[in-house]
Amino acid sequence: MAKCEICGKGVSFGHNVSHSNRKTNRTWKPNIRRVKAIVGGAHKTVYVCSHCLRANKVTRAV
Repeated sequence: MAKCEICGKGVSFGHNVSHSNRKTNRTWKPNIRRVKAIVGGAHKTVYVCSHCLRANKVTRAV
């Protein structure tokens, strides 16, 4: 469930690289927050990344 409902940012894949240059798989997960927001005039719980929250792309329900 590591996906932002606003911008669609999701999990990224890559490698851990050791000092001896061996490579193992790893993932980077976005900073997802569960937020009560106003969507279409109704209060709804959405999963939003912290970048979208700071950019005011979501109107939080108080």
